[in-house]
Amino acid sequence: MIIDTGSSFSWFPCTKRYVCRNCSASSTSISSFMPKQSSSAKVVGCMNPKCGWVHKSFDPNSNCQDCQLSKTNCTQICPPYIILYGLGSTGGLAMVETLNMPHKKIAGFLVGCSLFSSNQPAGVAGFGRGISSLPSQLGLKKFSYCHVSHKFDNTPKSSLLLMDSDSDSGRKTAELNYTSLVKSPDKDGNSALTDYYYVELKKIVVGGKKVKVSHQELTPDSDGNGGTIVDSGSTFAYMNKAVFEAVADAFSEQVKEYKRAVDVESVTGLRPCFDITGYKDVRIPKMELHFKGGAEMVLPLENYFFVVDDEKSSVLCLTVVTDDTLLGPDLMSGPSVILGNFLMQNFHVEYDLRNERFGFRQQSCS
Repeated sequence: MIIDTGSSFSWFPCTKRYVCRNCSASSTSISSFMPKQSSSAKVVGCMNPKCGWVHKSFDPNSNCQDCQLSKTNCTQICPPYIILYGLGSTGGLAMVETLNMPHKKIAGFLVGCSLFSSNQPAGVAGFGRGISSLPSQLGLKKFSYCHVSHKFDNTPKSSLLLMDSDSDSGRKTAELNYTSLVKSPDKDGNSALTDYYYVELKKIVVGGKKVKVSHQELTPDSDGNGGTIVDSGSTFAYMNKAVFEAVADAFSEQVKEYKRAVDVESVTGLRPCFDITGYKDVRIPKMELHFKGGAEMVLPLENYFFVVDDEKSSVLCLTVVTDDTLLGPDLMSGPSVILGNFLMQNFHVEYDLRNERFGFRQQSCS
């Protein structure tokens, strides 16, 4: 399973006949949870308020017709869900179960019982800001984790997740750089934008020079368009067209020593890419993210450039996707910048929900 701070609903397979198309071997080999073998697992009823947690703007008075006819003995269940994630989806039934934690039990924990998926991981633990998220249901005041380097992708290496439900645990934490979390601009609370952790990115610096990006792009409007979110479920960083072009141009203008590898760009969809074949000492401008409150994230090269190797050549590509990138989402609206997990590798990150702030520090997570 993956921890996804960009969504709130948690789900996993719950049938021996689980179908997962175009999924990795690790996704299909997970042991399915069998609800029939649990005395506390129940499918969510149509009139259950938690049905509205799954389906935004759900109205039981219009959606639960059978229940209107038989209010004392209604057997109509919450409609099945279908959730889109990136290039794939998952679908199934909402259920409640008792979640056993080391120090307490959470009765009536809402979770998705997925019956089929496409292009998905083995499951998703939703750590977003929505009411159905794991932090919300557990009443967490803080959680943190450290993104393991992507060099460990082909091993079972994983990092520690810390979840704190105490208002003030007294646990001493090494000094972090903090910036305030921005409240979702969605006023009605029905949009998926309420799941996101917005942070106020003030400027992007490449090679010591501020990239010219308009204030409008970095500030979310009342509809949730613009601004910056932190999303552990996204692989590469995402920037909308205007922000991406400014950042890509900044690298292209400053990197003159290496030829552009346009053939690799056309195949991968990533750009700019530079041919570094034969070079032992590669020099690429530093990339920095500056946040409100003075917090600065100075990124190691491997967090924003990726080496594409073969027997004859080595090419370095910027790992930021945009609207027309083959590997990226097709976003017509929403955040202007998404800070994905590749950008955050070997960073300890903390979501301090009690104090409404996001913290980070660079460290080895291996």
